[in-house]
Amino acid sequence: MSINKELEQLSASLEGTLLFDDLHKTLYSTDASVYRIRPKAVAVPKTIEDISKLIKFAAQHQISITPRTAGTSLAGQTVGDGIIVDVSKNFTKILNFDAIKKTVTVQPGVIRDELNLFLKPHNVFFGPNTSTTNRCMIGGMVGNNSSGTTSIRYGVTRDKIVEIKGLLSDGSEVVFKELTSAEFIEKTKGDTLENKIYKSLYDELSVKATQDEIIKEFPKPEIHRRNTGYAVDILLQSDLFGGTEPTINLGKLLCGSEGTLAFTTEITLKVDDLPPVHNIMVVAHYHSIQESLESVVVAMKHHLYTCEMIDDTILDCTKTSREHVKNRFFLVGEPKAIMMFEVASNNPEDAENQANALVADLEKNNFGYALVKIYGADIEKVNELRKAGLGLLGSIVGDDKAADSIEDTAVELSDLPAYIEEFSAMMLRHGQGAIYYAHAGAGELHLRPVLNLKKTSDLKLFRTIATDVAILVKKYKGSLSGEHGDGIVRGEFIPFMIGEANYELLKRIKLAFDPNSVLNIGKIVNALKMDENHRVISGRVEPDIKTFQDFSDSLGILRAAEKCNGSGDCRKLPSAGGSMCPSYRATKNEKETTRARANALREYLTYSEKENKFDQKELYEVFELCVSCKACASECPSNVDVATLKAEFLYQYQKANGFSTRSKIFAHNAKLNKMGSLFPSITNFISNQSLVKKSMGIAPERQVPLLAKRTFKKWFESQKKQNQGFPNGQVYLFNDEFTNYYDVNIGIDAVELLTKLGYEVLVVNHEQSGRTYLSKGFLEEAKKIANANVNIFKDLISAKAPLIGIEPSAILTFRDEYLRLADDKESAERVAQSAFTIEEFFKREIIDGNIRPESFSEEKKEIKIHGHCHQKSLSSIEATFAMLNLPTNNVVTIYNSGCCGMAGSFGYEKEHYQVSMQMGEDTLFPKVRATAENVKIAAAGTSCRHQIFDGTNREAQHPISILRSCLL
Repeated sequence: MSINKELEQLSASLEGTLLFDDLHKTLYSTDASVYRIRPKAVAVPKTIEDISKLIKFAAQHQISITPRTAGTSLAGQTVGDGIIVDVSKNFTKILNFDAIKKTVTVQPGVIRDELNLFLKPHNVFFGPNTSTTNRCMIGGMVGNNSSGTTSIRYGVTRDKIVEIKGLLSDGSEVVFKELTSAEFIEKTKGDTLENKIYKSLYDELSVKATQDEIIKEFPKPEIHRRNTGYAVDILLQSDLFGGTEPTINLGKLLCGSEGTLAFTTEITLKVDDLPPVHNIMVVAHYHSIQESLESVVVAMKHHLYTCEMIDDTILDCTKTSREHVKNRFFLVGEPKAIMMFEVASNNPEDAENQANALVADLEKNNFGYALVKIYGADIEKVNELRKAGLGLLGSIVGDDKAADSIEDTAVELSDLPAYIEEFSAMMLRHGQGAIYYAHAGAGELHLRPVLNLKKTSDLKLFRTIATDVAILVKKYKGSLSGEHGDGIVRGEFIPFMIGEANYELLKRIKLAFDPNSVLNIGKIVNALKMDENHRVISGRVEPDIKTFQDFSDSLGILRAAEKCNGSGDCRKLPSAGGSMCPSYRATKNEKETTRARANALREYLTYSEKENKFDQKELYEVFELCVSCKACASECPSNVDVATLKAEFLYQYQKANGFSTRSKIFAHNAKLNKMGSLFPSITNFISNQSLVKKSMGIAPERQVPLLAKRTFKKWFESQKKQNQGFPNGQVYLFNDEFTNYYDVNIGIDAVELLTKLGYEVLVVNHEQSGRTYLSKGFLEEAKKIANANVNIFKDLISAKAPLIGIEPSAILTFRDEYLRLADDKESAERVAQSAFTIEEFFKREIIDGNIRPESFSEEKKEIKIHGHCHQKSLSSIEATFAMLNLPTNNVVTIYNSGCCGMAGSFGYEKEHYQVSMQMGEDTLFPKVRATAENVKIAAAGTSCRHQIFDGTNREAQHPISILRSCLL
């Protein structure tokens, strides 16, 4: 019987899902590492019984089971050629909290930040704090023994383990918890696999020569972040094995074992009291890496809560990041490196005294050319910049990338400056620079060489550098793996790092736990080669991918997709803020992440043998629920713009497969509305008939937007030209296709408001924006429009007479898509610089003093703002806030809401209606329902306003209409 037939039978027996189609095997063949291994299947279990069946099936068929949560592993721990078991969707419950014992019990798919949101009302938290806390899951943190920024105060994940429940390699359930020595010995008696594990460990570790060899070869115990191999050195603390501790917990051995010893299903953790409430960050700026590291020894005497480093390579990447350029506010000059030292206290005066003492000590020792103190919410902005480090490195244009191979070394803190000095000298010998960042206070830096792994020479250097670094780390008796795990990238160096005798011990321990070789094979012991199974094949001939849009800023569309390094920022939930990624938030399926779309595109563009490499049903499937919100273009630290990738895909795919009738209707919406507006009442009646909606594939629950009785263009042309003076000059109003046919009253409000405020409003004959063509992949039509509009406006508008737009998705095409489509790039850039949302224009004029509060009523109005996704990504909601906050007694707040879910035509399409409404339910709808009836809701997007009404029965207004109502 073929493996697929047997997988089909297995699938029928599971409550969860078993996927073995080409797309899912592609998506789960990578994680956040450089590796690519295609699995036989992907399982999304619902029950522990499902997992047990999967393990037994794997044992029967001699294939591997690889546990996976968020898939953010950097060393290749969560890729494998067997069955990937993804528990991130269904094993997400917080099961118990014990306030007396200060413990919490969770399933492995609980996100670290979600756990701390739950714990916060109880005044406790789970300390380990990785850069991925808004999407990484506790199961993965246990698998890697994660640490993060707070380990110098709160320890590592292993320190927090109370109990681990799981399944052994025979599918039997097991509980690992603290035992007395007598209880441990009692466990060695019997014939179960659990009994055999305890007996094997007892027999192995009771030998004095074995204990001595572990002490001799393992990393220094002073290095808290040591994660090389299995943590047998921790077990030696027990009085059973030469130590002094009267108890022992094998859960601590499982922590850091990367799913190779057991499959974890439940974890009980110790939690700590919340940190002090008053914290101050001192950001020290340095002219050299070496100076920054030498300063750490001085700084760490001040009982810091965090001690983090960022070098100039990452700082430079923030300059081109839409999301993080705003977080550079604290920087002074162009430092080679910065250190972020954080002190804290429950007394604000004490916190200030601590910060001052730290600054004085650094100055006394001549460390740092600038020492900047950061307070309050600004600290989190700086921390966000540090957290984005890995993702930001993905934004480096071209094939030279920061490679994960030596990024997890840890040495004793006092050895760090000397170690880095030797490391830097070694890199110079290899003709290499390196990137330095992360946990200086813990003796660990994430060091990354910049390599092009598509080149055979650099692939060889990948191994050479890793080998030389292993030798250097061994010299300092450090740990090659501090917190990211061994995985594939470091697994084969374990025999060298801990000695052959200890490595053979690890192999015997693995055999005791996993006699059938089922659990995550190829990691830690019998590891795969670190320079094989890469995402990119070295020495390959680079595919020549022709595109309609201009992707030269990424050196082509393939490299635009390759910017995704798998860090998984797109898996964050609504509680983490932002909008990325609305389809993942609605479904919790990996297939609906930004990462999945970039990975699938990379895979098929690289390996497909079709002439049109875009002609793949799998690509259509992975892009289907992308709503082109553009959140990824700003929130993804690697700047992976999936909306742009989707537009190109749709164009290329539909060239081969044709455009559907519905797509044509939505794409040509403006042209059809031009005809329909001749008889708007008849058009509105017909388009909303059930039979018509059914024939077009429109959800019956939706009302097709109603055409206005007359167009905005006709209204404007009917207005008599005023002879009054216009002290504030001229503006060109972009008459977009939504304002012209649907939202005419908003256009009227804009004209009347601007006129009364002293601006001459000009509307010229121009083309529509092309937004509907872009959303459906009609790029040839969009290009004609872009060229026409650029030609029309290039000699008309300027900074003094700008082009302003009412509908964000329309006006922002000038700043985004037109730059990829227009033939006259220079003119397109010039036009883009003078094209603004109407809110941006008002903010500018308010700052310049041209629009003042005196022009508006003092009547109190309370207003809540929902931002359009394109505003958030390409503009700013703060401009809307500034505009609506101008009237003296307006009380304005911004909803922390994601994507509304309508996304133009997406929410009208019958098959997408439910997921569209779920997107709204994720954040926006509950906030609107909780808003008092007397509070005005502002939403600049026409789609947003329709979705708010359909989801909550509340009317939202364009911000310009609300401000118009405030005018005296």
